[in-house]
Amino acid sequence: MPGGRSRGPAAGDWRLRLARLALLLLGWVSSPALTPSAASSTSPAPSPASAASAPPPPPGRCPPPCECSEAARTVKCVNRNLTEVPAELPPYVRNLFLTGAQLAVLPAAAFARRPPLAELAALNLSGSRVEEVRAGAFEHLPSLRQLDLSHNPLARLSPFAFSGSNTSVSAPSPLLELMLNHIVPPAKELQNRSFEGIVATALRAGHALRGLRRLELASNHLLYLPRDLLAHLPGLRHLDLRDNSLVSLTHVSFRNLTHLESLHLEDNALKVLHNGTLAELQGLPHVRVFLDNNPWVCDCHMVDMVAWLKETEVVQGKARLTCAFPEKMRNRVLLELNSSDLDCDPILPPSLQTSYVFLGIVLALIGAIFLLVLYLNRKGIKKWMHNIRDACRDHMEGYHYRYEINADPRLTNLSSNSDV
Repeated sequence: MPGGRSRGPAAGDWRLRLARLALLLLGWVSSPALTPSAASSTSPAPSPASAASAPPPPPGRCPPPCECSEAARTVKCVNRNLTEVPAELPPYVRNLFLTGAQLAVLPAAAFARRPPLAELAALNLSGSRVEEVRAGAFEHLPSLRQLDLSHNPLARLSPFAFSGSNTSVSAPSPLLELMLNHIVPPAKELQNRSFEGIVATALRAGHALRGLRRLELASNHLLYLPRDLLAHLPGLRHLDLRDNSLVSLTHVSFRNLTHLESLHLEDNALKVLHNGTLAELQGLPHVRVFLDNNPWVCDCHMVDMVAWLKETEVVQGKARLTCAFPEKMRNRVLLELNSSDLDCDPILPPSLQTSYVFLGIVLALIGAIFLLVLYLNRKGIKKWMHNIRDACRDHMEGYHYRYEINADPRLTNLSSNSDV
């Protein structure tokens, strides 16, 4: 039939188109997605602006025995019995506590790190049994402002401990505050060295601490202050010397400490302040002096100091100062004394006392020489004494024989006849 022939080809075309459409849809659904490597290879290179806005690398790790706070910029290694400074310290640290350790020795560049600890401003090493601080121990810490070495038995303190390890060229230290309280070692560890000299040498070497503003030397049993200890610290504002054994301040000068604001001299062995010291303290415009708990000797040498105390305003709590000696003046308030109350015992004038002391020394020396001569010649002296004893015995026997002859009349006649 003509109608049947015309429908056959049209139906085939429609089926062919439907099959092609199905194949097309099937191929689109089953096509693989781009892999990450392909996507990265096809993506454009990052611009310089995007590279600059990339996040910074993470900071250094916190040492395992320590506690770190990035927000407070603080690292605490307290009572961990560390034997050396941790090798890994985060570069963000500003406050570092290494207390209660067993460090023993701080070598040169003990805190040098890569990257450097450029922000470290406060370092506390108190109570860590540090016995030796070598030259350049605190190098590569450009922001260090506060250092606490208190309560360590420092037997060896390098003269360049607070400056560079290169002793020929010592760079100035950035330190503003230095705490050296209770650092005196046992006497046997000093090896005939003066502890006062060790500390003074480290403080004045190379003018490294010219910018220091606070210095604490409390509880170190200091007997005296070296003559030029403070000459190299012109910027000092706070000086703490309390709880030592200072007897006098005659040989130390405060004249160049024009910025000094507080001077703590409590709990020492001061007996009197002489005119030179009084004039220097009065010449400092901003100073406040603390003199409590000293054994003041209220005799004729105290007249000038009492007059100065009544006029000055630099001594804080001066109404609490009392006499300790002599016994009759004990607990008398210094501000209530008059010149008539302050007299010296007139037993002997000072010149005569000196003469008697010199005479006693000469006589003691002569006696020692005499005893030495006797000891060296003891054998000869013993023989000489034996000879004297024998001679005396012979004389006594002769006298005894003559006495017996004289006492017996028969022997007397016999002797007279024999003489004839």
